[in-house]
Amino acid sequence: MKQKDKLQELLHAWEETYKKGQLTFWIFLSLQQESRYVDEIKQFVEEQSAQTMTCEEQSLYRVLRKFEHVGVLSFENRKGNKGPERKYYFLTPLGKELFQQFVKRNIQLFYNPHIKNLINIPSS
Repeated sequence: MKQKDKLQELLHAWEETYKKGQLTFWIFLSLQQESRYVDEIKQFVEEQSAQTMTCEEQSLYRVLRKFEHVGVLSFENRKGNKGPERKYYFLTPLGKELFQQFVKRNIQLFYNPHIKNLINIPSS
């Protein structure tokens, strides 16, 4: 196997693992400022991640149910544009605090000048 092919294979495997862990972050980010229904969450995640994150509705529903069960998300039924009511999901106060604490502990460190310097990728 060529080194370039091996690199692509390893990168793909790493990204798939990374993405599985990132879905919760992107869902919470989508709900930071407003409630959304599943299609809107999906669209937000895909657009804001520059299409690097995609998610199937079934995966979204699974994650939403899990976090609703522990009290960090909730929903309200609202009339849809057409057809039946939709579940609009939102972060509870606990969910907002959880997200803020997660960002402080795990995201803001990438703004540290030393860390930024360490991950600086030279242009090709």
